[in-house]
Order: sequence, then C-alpha cells, then structure tokens
Amino acid sequence: MGTLGAIIGMSFLCAIGILLLVLGCSLDKFKTEKGSWWIMFNLFFYVLVPIPALIVRRLGADFSSFSGSSNLVVELALFFTSGIVVSAFGLPVVLARAGIIKYGAMGLVMTGNLFIFLTILLFFTAFQPEDDFGF
Repeated sequence: MGTLGAIIGMSFLCAIGILLLVLGCSLDKFKTEKGSWWIMFNLFFYVLVPIPALIVRRLGADFSSFSGSSNLVVELALFFTSGIVVSAFGLPVVLARAGIIKYGAMGLVMTGNLFIFLTILLFFTAFQPEDDFGF
C-alpha cells in the first residue's frame, strides 16, 4: 500500500492545486475586463519544473549525495529548477500588479502553486531509486 498510497496522495494534492488555479481564473469575483485566463500560463511552469531533474537522473548523477563534493550537472539542474519555480510564483504577482488579474486570484494561484510543487517534490522523493550499498 506504500506506493499506491503515495500515488493516490500525490494525485489528490495535484487535483487541489489545479482546482485552485482554475478557480482563480473562472470565479466571477476575480474577473477583470482584460480577462483572467492569463494565469493558465502557469501550466507551462508545471511542465518545465521536472525536466532538469529528469535529465540529471538520466545522466546518472545523484541528488542525494551531499558529501561535500559538488557535481556541475546537479548544481545546474537545481539552478534551472529554482529559476522555474520562482518564475511560477512571480508570474501571478506581475499580472496582479499590472492589473490584469485581481489580488484574490493571485492568492488562489499562489496556493495552487504550493500544492503543485509539493506534489512534484513528493514524487521525486517517493520514487527515488534506492542505493545498494547497505550503509
């Protein structure tokens, strides 16, 4: 039940995040005359976030080795991932400051971002390959 429970829990968290994103776009309370569906561009960030980590896993590097030695590929992947995450949190702020969306919609999208990125983090920690060293 461990893996199945993790998958069910992560799908529940992801569904809550997407629901909050769609609610931020579609509720009449948060609609503006310029349109409020610009927030859906955050979906691109959700797709882009796992790509650097998947590339690092494919190359065989390991994120969990914090022995003091740095790996350039891992550091670069973490840099790109953090840039994408910051951009996903920054886009609603910029849209709200420009008057394209309302601040309530920005709050819903920020909360949805937390749920989505927590789901992605849980995925990479739950399905991390186990080492065979036995330490």
